[in-house]
Amino acid sequence: MTDPQAIAEGAARAMWAKDAASQGLGIRLLRVAPGEAVLEMPVEPRMANGHGACHGGFLFALADSAFAFACNSFDRRTVGQACTITYLRPGRVGDTLTATARQLAQAGRSGVYEVRVTDPGGEVLALFQGQSREVGGALTSPPPAPAAES
Repeated sequence: MTDPQAIAEGAARAMWAKDAASQGLGIRLLRVAPGEAVLEMPVEPRMANGHGACHGGFLFALADSAFAFACNSFDRRTVGQACTITYLRPGRVGDTLTATARQLAQAGRSGVYEVRVTDPGGEVLALFQGQSREVGGALTSPPPAPAAES
């Protein structure tokens, strides 16, 4: 397969099939393209912190999932190496939040991605920046078997 969009969609299907964490949080994958992903998550009452706002850990999980789908969209097995998040506004219970991830740079096996988490009105709630690292193999094929011990 050589079509970049078809590759991104195939990699996303393979990842989604095993992503119990995102599915368990009610996250939905809306769109994937080479170096990009858009996911959404409804904020349920069980996600509220002591201030009645969406707990930052759930905002982080949404952003991290979008990062993962974007950096794996080339069907090269990729993991997060480092990340930061800046919380700007609270998420509200009952809102559906959107995380939009895009690749900013790629050099060798390392990449840099930005994720914007927004509320239904388009206000930015959090900015996430992640560094990715390719670890070998493809999502659409089984990982290599470990070497036998002698």
